[in-house]
Formats: sequence, structure tokens, C-alpha cells
Amino acid sequence: MAKDSSFDIVSKVDIPEVTNAVNQAQKELAQRFDFKNSKSTISLESDKIVLVSDDDFKLTNVVDILESKLVKRGVSLRALEYGKIQPAAGDTVKQEVKLVQGIAQEKSKLILKALKDSKIKVNASIQGEDIRVSGKNKDDLQAAIALLRKEDFGLELQFINFR
Repeated sequence: MAKDSSFDIVSKVDIPEVTNAVNQAQKELAQRFDFKNSKSTISLESDKIVLVSDDDFKLTNVVDILESKLVKRGVSLRALEYGKIQPAAGDTVKQEVKLVQGIAQEKSKLILKALKDSKIKVNASIQGEDIRVSGKNKDDLQAAIALLRKEDFGLELQFINFR
């Protein structure tokens, strides 16, 4: 009797890499001539990045700098959820960028539906913010991973604990 094989589907952000990217972006802001005498800052709070700048135009430049540093550090831009641009103190504008951790319930249901509709012989179950996929045949599990990589669920998926 063959033992079931399984893997987990997660959507996590590597926080140390985000911290490094924010630090690099702050250094670039301090060195760039077009941000001299500017009130532009980037700060990392527990689960969000706060961007502050003089006006909307400079804020979009700050976002570009941050995104370029995140991409270089291997952090997916799909893990970012941008808030609205709001006026802040001292004639500045502020934007919060939320770091998306875990798979939301409605996205989990979409992933489960895609697996069931594919007729691949695997069982999938929601476990909090993760999804566990199990099956008797490892080839079926690899087919499920290939299917999920092709689909676009609006978030970055990682496949871990393949056993």
C-alpha cells in the first residue's frame, strides 16, 4: 500500500529581504539629487511599508525606487497591496503598502475549484492560510503544481513540504 504524498501551497513574503530592500531604497533616496531637500521617506512597520513624499509625482518615484529594490531582492510585487494616497502633515502625501501574507479564504476556494475542475487525482484541503494537496501519485502532484503555476490567482504562490 503506497503512502500518500503531499505538498503545501503558501503565499509568504520574506520579511528580512523586504527589510533589506527598504534599507537600500532609503539609501538611494538620501543619495539622489532629485530628492535633495525632500521630505521623502520609506519606513517598514510590522506588516506594511509607509511611503511619504512631497507630492504625488515624487511619491510615484519613491514607489519605483522601492519596487526596483524589492525585485532585485527577489520579493514578488504581487505581495504588495497599495493603499490610497492621502494628504499628511507638513504639506506631504502618504501611501501605505500592505504586505500580503497567506492565502485569503476566497482565493483558497478558487485554487481548490481549479484543482477539482482539472480532474487530477489529488485531494486539497484548506488549513488556515495554507492549502495542503495530497495524492497517491507524485506525478499527479507535479501536474497539480504545473497547473497552478499556469493559472493567475492574483498572488504569488510557493509550493513547500513536497514529500
